[in-house]
Amino acid sequence: MKRMSRLVLLMIGAAVLVIGGLIVSSQDQSGVFESQLLGLRLDIETLADRAFGGGSRPDLWTGNGDADSPTILADLWFDNELVADAAFGPGQRPLDWAGAASTNGAVIVRNLRHDIEISADELIGEGLRPDEWVGTPNPLELCDRNLMNLVYVLQSAYNAEFETVANVANYCTALRLELENDFVEARNTGSPSNEEIAEMNLAVRGDLERLADEELGLNVRPDGWTGNKDINSTALLRDNFTDLGLLADATLGEGVRPEGFYGFVNTSDLSAVRNIRHDLELLADATQGVGIRPRGWQGLENPLAVCDTTLQNLAMVVEFVYGYEYPVSTSTGADYCREVQIGANFAAENPPASEVVEQSIDTRFVAESRNAFAYLDLSATQYMGPLPWGVEFRAWYRNYNNSTMMFVSGEDFAVYIDRRWTTLPEDVFMRLPSLEGVAPLTFCDAYWCNGPQPTPTPTGSGPLLEIITDATPPATIEPEDVVSGGKTQVSWNYISVNYVQQFPDRGVAQVTLQICIDTNQIGCEPVTRIFNNATGFEVAPVGNSGSANIYELPYGYSQNLLIEGPTLFSTDIWLNDPTLGSG
Repeated sequence: MKRMSRLVLLMIGAAVLVIGGLIVSSQDQSGVFESQLLGLRLDIETLADRAFGGGSRPDLWTGNGDADSPTILADLWFDNELVADAAFGPGQRPLDWAGAASTNGAVIVRNLRHDIEISADELIGEGLRPDEWVGTPNPLELCDRNLMNLVYVLQSAYNAEFETVANVANYCTALRLELENDFVEARNTGSPSNEEIAEMNLAVRGDLERLADEELGLNVRPDGWTGNKDINSTALLRDNFTDLGLLADATLGEGVRPEGFYGFVNTSDLSAVRNIRHDLELLADATQGVGIRPRGWQGLENPLAVCDTTLQNLAMVVEFVYGYEYPVSTSTGADYCREVQIGANFAAENPPASEVVEQSIDTRFVAESRNAFAYLDLSATQYMGPLPWGVEFRAWYRNYNNSTMMFVSGEDFAVYIDRRWTTLPEDVFMRLPSLEGVAPLTFCDAYWCNGPQPTPTPTGSGPLLEIITDATPPATIEPEDVVSGGKTQVSWNYISVNYVQQFPDRGVAQVTLQICIDTNQIGCEPVTRIFNNATGFEVAPVGNSGSANIYELPYGYSQNLLIEGPTLFSTDIWLNDPTLGSG
């Protein structure tokens, strides 16, 4: 039976490509240099000589080397697939094969180069190339597909720049470590808190002991076993690594490790604990059986833990940036990882338009203030007043470690505020880039800006003191002994607030007030009058509780009120919002 004509196969191939999202035209080749296309063609022909014999080509071979041809990308892809059939078997491809499942011409060219190098390793020898080989000046194209696309997404969505230089030894490994220790964990996708990392580390210890019980017997352990179970121990991470190695030696043989085993922890704490978790899952697969785990295994909560950590990073980023959804699957282990690899890489190579991505990211980081204290500096010494309830802002950066401070901006301000006094969710906050190496310009020209000045000190405020000082180290302001109309001025922390009714949805509370001569709230007298300087009218009581007036006032810190008792007055007050103050 004769082979199908090239036209028929091309039609089938085109159908497959369209299904995969690839529609190639000359307009899709923007940014693709003629030299790249020519280099791809020359190297494909070199591989064809090895695959089919010098000068021999299959009947369906296109041989198209015209960079101006509207089908150049499709023809390069087609011929490369014919070479791959000869190298690996019809329809058989290595797990890291990229293919051309993208609508972006530059991504297709990148994938072709990546796949050509894989074929060259098979047909010529790993790392071996003939003198006439064109190759690529970009070492990233020699890395695995997960890493290529992780870099691609970080650059596309965040304009990320990387420090790893092209000529460094073991480029792919060096770049992977840079991304894990910097961009993925801190700058672009956030990272768990130190407490959460400690919990992850302790969960590794628990599963390590469970596996040891199953494989070696209850409480039977190899010599040198640390058994460290102290979540507060600074040695727990290293001890987990040590005991994992001892267990692997005892169960698989001295120095024998499962394929894909990392076996190192010389990275950040989060990367290290994920590496150990990954290796522990591989060891469990090797000793218990794929997907089989001892009772109580905590690692079952995350089926992605057994996957390559670069794939974990890629999936995490495309989930946040492009809305990628993890597969609903009964697969486990390598099969599940393969499903995620296909889906996450496809999502990375077929992103929405850049303006859609930017709008999506901007929308996620937009929130409202809940009377958050605003500062011109991260040290919280230049206080500008409370960012009013309901004012919208866009968050840009978060502070390091467990700080809840972040840099935000609006139409007429760019300041630092505490996330807990906003509607921005904690998980979104943790996705913000960190302030490492960044010094954003701050300003405050809004109507509410009033400073810079020292932060009002919440002396004697109990839980409120803890909330504010946990986030910022406020400067001290003492009450002024100013006499006005025979009355003495005091600060807001001299006011005793009794909450009659709370209305968090409207940002107000109904309260009765006493104004005192001491922060311990002794020698108090009832508040008899409140004047709103912003409106020019008195704040009328909404009712009475016994002999005390009930006033409806906004949550947070207010400086536009004159609060008077018979002998004392204050120009500021704080009402605590019951929905805020917790992470």
